[in-house]
Amino acid sequence: MKYKRILLKLSGEALMGDQSYGIDINRVLQYAKDIKEIHGKGMEIAIVIGGGNIYRGLSAEQAGMDRVQADYMGMLATVINSMALQDALEKLQIKTRLLTAIKMEQICEPFIRRRAVRHLEKGRVVIFGAGTGNPYFTTDTAASLRAIEINADVVLKGTRVDGIYTADPLKDPKATRFDEITFQDVYNRGLNVMDMTAFTLCQENKLPIIVFDMNKPGNLARLANGESIGTLVKE
Repeated sequence: MKYKRILLKLSGEALMGDQSYGIDINRVLQYAKDIKEIHGKGMEIAIVIGGGNIYRGLSAEQAGMDRVQADYMGMLATVINSMALQDALEKLQIKTRLLTAIKMEQICEPFIRRRAVRHLEKGRVVIFGAGTGNPYFTTDTAASLRAIEINADVVLKGTRVDGIYTADPLKDPKATRFDEITFQDVYNRGLNVMDMTAFTLCQENKLPIIVFDMNKPGNLARLANGESIGTLVKE
């Protein structure tokens, strides 16, 4: 395997599958099978999932809700998604631990960095829920922060597109995909990879990011084996 320890960032919207809302169990099971494949080869895996398929704090704020209240509701949505993925993984006989930034003792463990690292060392898949536990921060930022805290080798951002393009490929048929791009080039071109806080965290800590299509079965294993899938962002 190319990497020993990864942080896999999954979007909440991707969990909808072909639905307009909620969780597509078949999509979650596909993700679980892909994760199982690389886990079986000895890779240490941590995961952060968004909550946009259930609730988006920014959208609620635009509708008039208090931003802090809306963001906390979004954090709870990420815990629901995390529990769904945890269930799917455990049905495949993979031991998991769900750690959240907000205490919920009945369903998960509180996030403690040393405990998270120990779980990874023991071969458990670790899922981080509830973002950073703070309003005004996205799950992209949570993914970058947790990846740095656990000394991950890379952030793998699984999306519904197969990489970073010069423009939106759905709107511009002439848009071309980058195989590799530097952090500075992303800044200069104004490309949207992660929110600025998350992206800057990765750049300052020299943590590479790979954006790839998680919805294509087998892509995660191909990436883990060192194949050039998606777009690599590095120094």
